[in-house]
Amino acid sequence: MKRARGVLAVDIGTGTQDILCWFEGDLIENAAKMVMPSPTRLVAQQLRTLREKRQDVVLTGRTMGGGPCVREVRRHLEAGLRVYALPEAALTLHDDLARVQAMGVTLCDTASRGICQVFLRDLDVERIGQALSLFGIPLPDRVAVAVQDHGFSPKESNRLFRFRYWQEFLRCGGDLRALALEPPPSFMTRMQAVRADCPHALVLDTGIAAILGALMDPRGRQAMAEGCTVVNVGNGHTIAAILRDFHVLAIYEHHTGMLNPGKLSEHLRRFRRGLLSHEEVFEDGGHGCAYGPQPLDGFFETTLVTGPRRRQLFAEQSLFAAPFGDMMLAGCFGLLQATLWAQGDEGILA
Repeated sequence: MKRARGVLAVDIGTGTQDILCWFEGDLIENAAKMVMPSPTRLVAQQLRTLREKRQDVVLTGRTMGGGPCVREVRRHLEAGLRVYALPEAALTLHDDLARVQAMGVTLCDTASRGICQVFLRDLDVERIGQALSLFGIPLPDRVAVAVQDHGFSPKESNRLFRFRYWQEFLRCGGDLRALALEPPPSFMTRMQAVRADCPHALVLDTGIAAILGALMDPRGRQAMAEGCTVVNVGNGHTIAAILRDFHVLAIYEHHTGMLNPGKLSEHLRRFRRGLLSHEEVFEDGGHGCAYGPQPLDGFFETTLVTGPRRRQLFAEQSLFAAPFGDMMLAGCFGLLQATLWAQGDEGILA
């Protein structure tokens, strides 16, 4: 089926992969949308099924998001079954392959016959295309993908490594538009794996995509001039950013499961004033927080909240952002905006 001019936006998280299929000239509200299980959950389910059958497995494919699938690999080994892995797939488990071997995984150069293969990858355009084709919808000619990438860090905490990347981003001005125009850096191995499967895809961080998408909410557009706080409460991670005019002034990230409403409220209160330290967040089990060179000359109390677990941490529903009426697609709307920026269009904000 011939591809039509448009954008396939795929926001890949820990719990779900959220999919938007938009074509030029169409209303965004009428675009095809899907909220489906995340790739790591699909791999985890495959591993559970094979474990019930007492099957050894070999992991092939590419580096992808961990979480659920990594836990199932550990359970496979604990059940006394063998897990083999090709090197690129093994990096899903840890950047240090010696630690992967210490888990009990056997590294190999080829997949032996007779052992069940479990193929790893974040982006499966073919499967998405098959689903869309059942409704007569072609694949668009452009693809944009969001994944969370900690960066290649075999010997150092990947949380620290990731935050050095954010610190450099803030030092350079924190311009969201710039991220849409630049390819992901080489050390972002998960993003590079997506590009290997889809070479021309625009790839963003899931947190950035969600933040940009939340700004598509009418209140976000109004608040950007004076500054605002955007919070995305994902299934695995919570990220907050202080913004003004599409520039990130400060960024915060923690694990959603380690937060409660009181803790997050206190963190955000001090974060908005530049008083929350990176060390405090990191030592609490989070990723950290980082501030740009510009002083936070405001309180940034206007807050927009998005993400599937937002109700766990925020009681005030008036804060909830729903760009184009659909909170779960916030990351996809951010990807769409970034794609249009990349082609020199003001995009859905115009």
